[in-house]
Amino acid sequence: MKYVTTIGSKEYIIEILDDSHVSIDGTVMTVDFHSISQQPVYSLLVDGRSYEAYVYPGEELWQVLLTGRLFQAMVEDEREHRLRSQAGNSQAIGKEYQLKAPMPGLIVSVSVEEGQEVKSGDLLVILESMKMQNELKSPRDGVVSRIKVHAGDSVEQRQVMMIVS
Repeated sequence: MKYVTTIGSKEYIIEILDDSHVSIDGTVMTVDFHSISQQPVYSLLVDGRSYEAYVYPGEELWQVLLTGRLFQAMVEDEREHRLRSQAGNSQAIGKEYQLKAPMPGLIVSVSVEEGQEVKSGDLLVILESMKMQNELKSPRDGVVSRIKVHAGDSVEQRQVMMIVS
């Protein structure tokens, strides 16, 4: 089966070939992907390189924390993508974006203020979890309409930290 995965404004065509091979935009990769201890933590091997990923499926977007960066991904099968494209729906346009904590942790810093304009990729929050500092960035252009956390606050997984309209 083929999937269309959208991260930011870039689309990737992903085809699962078998249990250990996927094609991403036509490039075949050897992969191994396993859940660790029934948690949203995954061990990921891609062409022999090891990664740890936190994956949180949402209603519309998946949150993926990989190498300290948070990615917002829309995953659709080919049919869903075609129908959405024909209907002219764009998930990001006209909706507010809620930045949710991908894991429990401590807010190290908040890099923006309410009312501030942000661009896709701008740093919003640094979250420390398991002795790693994770830079959480805006997945889209917008205006910070609400900040619900401050430096020093503890947050729980999936807690809304900020809203970008």
